[in-house]
Amino acid sequence: MSVKSILKMGDPRLLRIAQPVTAFDTDELHLLITDLLDTMRAADGAGLAAPQIGIDLQVVIFGTNAPNPRYPQAPVVPRTVLINPVITPLDAVEEEDWEGCLSVPGLRGKVPRFCRIRYTGFDQFGDMIDRTVEGFHARVVQHECDHLIGKLYPMHVRDFAQFGFTEVLFPQLAP
Repeated sequence: MSVKSILKMGDPRLLRIAQPVTAFDTDELHLLITDLLDTMRAADGAGLAAPQIGIDLQVVIFGTNAPNPRYPQAPVVPRTVLINPVITPLDAVEEEDWEGCLSVPGLRGKVPRFCRIRYTGFDQFGDMIDRTVEGFHARVVQHECDHLIGKLYPMHVRDFAQFGFTEVLFPQLAP
């Protein structure tokens, strides 16, 4: 139960493919989830994936219970532990919007994401999760699950005129 160091873009561990979780409701899995939650909260994140703290497992957490300082206009997303996720776009409609990442500190970029998705997976106890979501919720899930396949959001940026330092693009968000 502690705040872990978050790997930064350029660290080759962020490019690896995470392995599926095979055992649920274990002490090790619960400790990992607690570490992820503590780390995400300490960094004011909207989500965090296990590979971002150097753990090659298909585990992501996400959610905001109140306005998030990094995304003050974003709607609330339920706090979720999602293990071995599968994402299915519900149509081909995409929307570009600004994203940041705890592994890419100080930068933001406009990233295309599917507007509506279905995601399935398991919680830490092995219970099935099956949700259909849209908007910011869908964006957060896609962003976090990208970490499980070695992708960071700058790899999706189509127009680098829409990529830059948060303090320049959004001075109201700068610390």
